[in-house]
Amino acid sequence: NVMALGKGFGEMKAMGIIDRLPRLVVAQAAHANPLYLSFLDNFKTFKSQKAQKTLASAIQIGNPVSLERAQRTLQKFSGIVEQATEDELANAAARADRTGLFTCPHTGVALAVLFKLVERKQITSPDKVLVISTAHGLKFPDFKIDYHKDDLAKFEVTSRFQNQPLELEATYEKVRYAVLSALEKG
Repeated sequence: NVMALGKGFGEMKAMGIIDRLPRLVVAQAAHANPLYLSFLDNFKTFKSQKAQKTLASAIQIGNPVSLERAQRTLQKFSGIVEQATEDELANAAARADRTGLFTCPHTGVALAVLFKLVERKQITSPDKVLVISTAHGLKFPDFKIDYHKDDLAKFEVTSRFQNQPLELEATYEKVRYAVLSALEKG
């Protein structure tokens, strides 16, 4: 990791290590989106807000502490700020889980924004993308269970990738039989 050696992106570009600066994207939950709203008018205005309750609780921030630094960095790196609704973030997390990941709702925000930018062709196939996941789905069992039980209506979420939970006795035989039965059904 060249960054760990203390070289900034500008220095790496000057040294010929990279040919262009990366583009940054900030993903915010729509229930806590003051930076997104400021981005819409090119950061001419900023209004702090009382963040609404969001499934992405760790980013439920209505008044970012490092606002000016975030704005400067986004402008320097031709950044984009986008938001994800509760429905988008929950379904993006479940969609990722189908690939073998077990994502947190915060990563769901980032993935939902990625899907939007790909759909709008702001990110295209030659682009290289890095999505940072800051937590694991195991830290959010209620989110996962409620999603798959289609029990997130209070957040206006429709579970499009629902996989109904099956409660079993904690015995090898019961679990084995349930897994084999499910495989036979296809």
